[in-house]
Amino acid sequence: MRQRVRQVLVIALPIIGGMTSQNILNLVDTAMVGSLGDEALAAVGTGSFANFLAMAFITGLSAGVQTIASRRMGEGRDAETAVSLNGALLIALLIGLPLSIVLLQLVPYVFPVLNPDPAVVEQGVPYLQARVLAMVAVGMNFSFRGYWNGVNLSQLYLRTLLVMHAANILLNWVLIFGHLGAPAMGAVGAGVASAIATYVGTGYYFLLGLRHARKGGFLRKLPDADGMRTIGRLALPNAFQQLFFAAGFNVLFWIIAHTDVADQAHATAEVAAANVVLNVTLVSVLPGLGLGLAAASLVGQALGRSDPEDAKAWGWDVVRIGAAVMTVLGLPMLLFPDLILGVFLHEADTLELARGPLRLVGATIGVDAVGMVLMNALIGAGASRASMVVSIATQWLLFLPVAYLLGPGLGLGLMAIWTAQVSYRGLTALIFAHLWKQGRWMSIKV
Repeated sequence: MRQRVRQVLVIALPIIGGMTSQNILNLVDTAMVGSLGDEALAAVGTGSFANFLAMAFITGLSAGVQTIASRRMGEGRDAETAVSLNGALLIALLIGLPLSIVLLQLVPYVFPVLNPDPAVVEQGVPYLQARVLAMVAVGMNFSFRGYWNGVNLSQLYLRTLLVMHAANILLNWVLIFGHLGAPAMGAVGAGVASAIATYVGTGYYFLLGLRHARKGGFLRKLPDADGMRTIGRLALPNAFQQLFFAAGFNVLFWIIAHTDVADQAHATAEVAAANVVLNVTLVSVLPGLGLGLAAASLVGQALGRSDPEDAKAWGWDVVRIGAAVMTVLGLPMLLFPDLILGVFLHEADTLELARGPLRLVGATIGVDAVGMVLMNALIGAGASRASMVVSIATQWLLFLPVAYLLGPGLGLGLMAIWTAQVSYRGLTALIFAHLWKQGRWMSIKV
């Protein structure tokens, strides 16, 4: 067991480090923008999750690349591991470029639907427009991420994110506050900085690909028609899953913004509080998600070796590690919420709104780890469709209707909505555990 834990951590720790750096950067953005007031914080929060929605479909390429690359590695076909990456990079360009142009025109019409506060809209529209211009880079970056994770080179993923984040933090400091002779752009500067840093990461990924992936076929040939269909078959369910998951976050922000229509200032404070709680939560769940991606690679490689029982054992082994790690990480949120929230929230009433939801997350995050690990393990086995159905159904048919009832319907506020959220995540974990135990995913061909 000790050897298996070591093998999991070798793959997972760089992934966790990279993801943690991404969300720490989100928290740095939040802290910087938070000094500008609740309107700017709500604009960036709403815009960030709208951007998550805009990018969600193209990020599904990562799952397709990782599943194929890990399976080829397990089969001993090392010279073909990067062929799926080549196909995904082409798809990212062909889809991302026209889509970013269309979204750029739609943002001024869509953003006010998500948040009706004119002060939030004024700052949020240009922020989101800047972010959607990086769609091609996001699609390519996620494709590279899937490849590095699939072939056990996740340290290259971490290295690239550190380069990106260093660039982003510097650009934030320059563009948000107007240092080094630049104009003080406020919340908009945070969007421009993020877009530029994303393209910096893409360039660095290509350099690493030329150095470390040429033997796997990087930029040597594209997949044939069957190969492209396989990428689509694996990527599309994950893309729709990410799309609906992201759309659910945007609907959630809309629900929160409309919970108290009679008091717009209170509604804006609830959106700001929700933004901080979600960003803190996203940092905290990263070990579970990183371990899930490690499980996806280990499961895919075991299936490539024609050893489905070992693949199943990897899923349960990583679940045990993830649940233990996440439970420990939840304790500070449960015991010291004000110490964490005080870094980002400077209004006493807004902090009060965020305290209960953050404690609730801290108390239940260990259960959430089970769902995150097994969801990714199923994707790594090629069961992207089952993962999609469970995720979309529990979020859209259960959680969001209940959240609307508790919020705008009954006016019970943010704490009631968060109680519904952690409950639905717990149910999702139970369903994924059942699917993993059944083992029907063992016979899927990639």
